[in-house]
Amino acid sequence: MKIAIDGPAGAGKSTVARRVARELGILYIDTGAMYRALTWKALQLKINLSAPEELHQLAADTVIDIRDHGDGTRIYCDGREVTTEIRSPEVSRMVSVLAADDKVREVMVEKQRAIASRNDVVMDGRDITHCVLPDAEYKFYLTASLDVRTRRRGQELENQGYEVDLEQLKREIMERDQLDMSRKVGPLKITPDAVVIDTSDIDCESAVQYVLDIVREG
Repeated sequence: MKIAIDGPAGAGKSTVARRVARELGILYIDTGAMYRALTWKALQLKINLSAPEELHQLAADTVIDIRDHGDGTRIYCDGREVTTEIRSPEVSRMVSVLAADDKVREVMVEKQRAIASRNDVVMDGRDITHCVLPDAEYKFYLTASLDVRTRRRGQELENQGYEVDLEQLKREIMERDQLDMSRKVGPLKITPDAVVIDTSDIDCESAVQYVLDIVREG
């Protein structure tokens, strides 16, 4: 079984996808975390994100692993756990730059499809419903207002110990939305067969239950 969930930053898709996977007892794949891990590695190695050849080689050579530890999934980059590091503001600012590269996306999509070919999965990201898993049995698009998404992402960062300027964060989210929607390969968009869920005024539990009801009625 393949469940694909797309949506912009802060819409709650990762939280919902993680909970749905747990309820169904299947693997959760956070594709955004995979791009974040690659971005984290590029920053560590001081790779120029405007140098396509270096980025392509980096994507091809990097091993990104997602493991379920019972208390949640953890992200590994070349064997090192980077679950926390990839959520830093610096990675958040740069991940869309790297993810906009066509060849990098081609490499990452193949890695994501390979995981899905071996498992029942709930996979979330920005191009899952139409690019990575176009044959998924269930497709969803989660969204929310810009203000709500900004507050959620700000709270997440504060919980990790970062100081947050909400106006700056809002601008960064708007810029990321624009980058994600305008890239040539795997843009963020709503596919005609996706169920749209606006989470602006509903809590996580309600969104999770809505998805589960659709899947279980299947």
